[in-house]
Amino acid sequence: MSTDKDDDQPDLPLFEDEQALLDALSESTIREIDSALLTNCAHSWRKVARVVGTTMMTQPFKEMRLPDVCYATRVVALVNQRKLESAGNLNYMRYSEIRLPQDSESGMRSSAK
Repeated sequence: MSTDKDDDQPDLPLFEDEQALLDALSESTIREIDSALLTNCAHSWRKVARVVGTTMMTQPFKEMRLPDVCYATRVVALVNQRKLESAGNLNYMRYSEIRLPQDSESGMRSSAK
């Protein structure tokens, strides 16, 4: 059985060059990234790595070539803003999960009536 030495290394925090890339993004681009991340979430738990990877592969983000950790940083921001719920240590994308808040699901159901 092989083990990956990097498995025990956290994905976050960002290195200086990664933080510089994120800092250079416009507010509208950040909002687009956040919106896409939320779109790729569900009310059931999903691995952060899955949501980040799916978001990275959609246009226009595929052409931006931002590192995955930049998206993971936005996931943390969305959790801090209570737009997402999390389980596990968000510094490890492969070992943490996120979902849309459960109260928004009930709000959606009641507004659909």
